Amino acid sequence: MDVFETTSVEDTLALGRRLADRLGVGDCVALIGDLGAGKTVLVRGIAEGLGLADERLVSSPSYVLVQEYPARIPVYHLDLYRLHDPVGELEQLGLEEMLADGVVLIEWADRAGNALPSGCWQLHIAITGRLSRRFTLSRNS
Repeated sequence: MDVFETTSVEDTLALGRRLADRLGVGDCVALIGDLGAGKTVLVRGIAEGLGLADERLVSSPSYVLVQEYPARIPVYHLDLYRLHDPVGELEQLGLEEMLADGVVLIEWADRAGNALPSGCWQLHIAITGRLSRRFTLSRNS
């Protein structure tokens, strides 16, 4: 388990860029944290670290459910917040196909229950201050 502390949006973006170095095709990152914890900001940094040229393309996919970003490794950004049946809908969204092609980053992943693939990274984000955050990274088996 790794623990990271950030004190600004820039720190969180930089952490995302560093975490991208650990990721490759087939990796899934489950982002778990309260509203406003920085999940989308971290995704921006990860996507940039994976070669996305314009971080402004990254936005929360709450209403579209999944966004794909053209990076060196395709990045699939999912948001399970509004799904009524996250387990069934993950399959319908084509999670397996996304993993075969790129990296999958899932916001509100705690709603997925046991539908996440084995070996998925778990990234818990805790708000520790107005701009400070604690990120705890582990891998499920």
